[in-house]
Amino acid sequence: MDTSLITTALELPGYKIVRNLGVVRGIVVRSRSIFGTIGAGFQTLVGGDITLYTDMCEKTRQDAFARMCEHAQQHGANAIISMRYDANELMQGVTEVLAYGTAVVVEKL
Repeated sequence: MDTSLITTALELPGYKIVRNLGVVRGIVVRSRSIFGTIGAGFQTLVGGDITLYTDMCEKTRQDAFARMCEHAQQHGANAIISMRYDANELMQGVTEVLAYGTAVVVEKL
């Protein structure tokens, strides 16, 4: 899927939505390792960006995004509109990240 055809907006400028295929999603559930938790603990002592968590969060969002794209392609979509992320802590140290949007078929104007 061409990621330039994925947007948080309700439309894609220069394209016409010809079919709405419904909601698609990609879900990833991650936990912190004991080593990551200890390393991040040390980073909090000096302050600033906690890169171990930043990297884990970015990787998790990328994985959820990729799964959402796969789900859209399985439904025959070539674009996704109204794309969003959501995250929930399921239990201490375990987080769910959800990427979701509306799968559509678009044609260039």
